[in-house]
This record gives sequence, C-alpha cells and structure tokens, in this order.
Amino acid sequence: MFEMFILIPGRTSKQGTTLNEGKYTDGYKDETNLVTMNPDDMARIGLSKGDRVRLSTDQGSITVPCTPAKPDALPPGLLFMAYGPPTCELMHGDTHGTGMPDSKGLDVKLERA
Repeated sequence: MFEMFILIPGRTSKQGTTLNEGKYTDGYKDETNLVTMNPDDMARIGLSKGDRVRLSTDQGSITVPCTPAKPDALPPGLLFMAYGPPTCELMHGDTHGTGMPDSKGLDVKLERA
C-alpha cells in the first residue's frame, strides 16, 4: 500500500559542509540518502525514525531511511530530501529547454520498504 506525497529536494547546511569533504564521504552520503517527513504523517503511517521507505516516480525509485522534521518545519503531505544522487533518480530528464530538469514539487509514491 502506498501514499502520495510531494517531494521538495533542496540544499542543507550540513550537505554544504560535508561537500567540502567530498561527495563520497559518509557524511555527504548520509545527508543525501535521508527523507524528512512531517511527524504526524510518520505516525499515521506507522513509521519510526530510521525506518526505510521506498519513494517512486514514473522515472524511478529509491529506498532511504526516514526521519521526522522538527515541529512545524514541514507541512503534512510534503517530504524533504537534500539534493544528491538519490533525488536525481526520481527526476524526469525533460528540461523544457532550460538545461535543468524539474526538481521541485515531485509527486512521489511512498511505501514502507
């Protein structure tokens, strides 16, 4: 069983500091391989911090651990992930002539992995 969410990829300050160490470091990989969710959404679905979820679009799917957002930081129905290889797996290749694929507001299916 899956639920639909909207994924908002973006940059984080931790991602920026770990990027200085390199994209192949554990810190960078950990930061870009984690989905942040509204705590009420997690409770409703029965997820706990660290549980693995599968996010899928028409383009592809990834499996990552989830973590709750800070209170009032992320509205219900939205997910956040730091930009990185996993989020690129979910983006469509069409750039609409801009050279950059759509990377915000991705409709994703979420299911327990």
